[in-house]
Amino acid sequence: MNFFTQKNFLTIAGMILALFAGIAIGGGFKQSNTARIGNFAVNTTQEAVSKNKNGDGGNLVNTVGDGTLAKTSMISNDVKVIRVIDGDTIEIEGGERVRYIGIDTPETVDPKKSIQCFGVEAYNKNKELILGKTARLEKDITERDKYGRLPRYVWLDDVFVNLELVKQGFAYSYSYPPDIKYQDLFVKAQQEAREAKRGLWNSCPTIISTGTQVPVSRENNSNDSCVIKGNIGASGEKIYHLPGCGSYEKTKIDGTRGERWFCTESEALTAGWRKALNCQ
Repeated sequence: MNFFTQKNFLTIAGMILALFAGIAIGGGFKQSNTARIGNFAVNTTQEAVSKNKNGDGGNLVNTVGDGTLAKTSMISNDVKVIRVIDGDTIEIEGGERVRYIGIDTPETVDPKKSIQCFGVEAYNKNKELILGKTARLEKDITERDKYGRLPRYVWLDDVFVNLELVKQGFAYSYSYPPDIKYQDLFVKAQQEAREAKRGLWNSCPTIISTGTQVPVSRENNSNDSCVIKGNIGASGEKIYHLPGCGSYEKTKIDGTRGERWFCTESEALTAGWRKALNCQ
């Protein structure tokens, strides 16, 4: 074998050896797609991460830059109800509390108030409807209320729980602007329940709830003694106007915004309204 032939042979042999060495090294450094949480193996590929739900309220297991596992918080459309707090508030798996939008039920757990008429019945009905079941939550505008709860519309298959409680007379219609997507349905259901004397409308005839959705015009006000107008200004401030006040006649009551009629000044003050300045 002459010099040039021998050189070519050594060059080719070296290239083959380098190729095999590269394959072996690459195999040795191949990353595993499996991480572990305690005794459980978790696939950390992006596809698996997007599909893998654990039991913690719909959290997803994901990886961060250094390869460690982290939880991405989310609320699933499908959630299990683990506790009923009162007629319009529940707790779902993961610890989040959900407040039903658009309705209000008589109090049973407020430490500042005694148990109100039909409050226990509303609690029991809500419990019968939803405890231990898988519900679907629908958001309107607000993500969380001032108490940190999730304001939501709650569905069990095709049963609209918020609406069902109003229809059967266990809840009042109550608007929480800007979350008023279904408020017309709640107002109509309340009118029907009231006329049929269902639930609280039969058992609590003398109770006037601060949560009651009131008429939107004076002509529709069924109680002629309730003439105080509870208006909500553009800034959200609640102001009431007495007959004879400077702005009384031009003030219009829009129930879809949470505005309402009051029968007495003390009722308006208790509900959080203040007297208009031109009523002094």
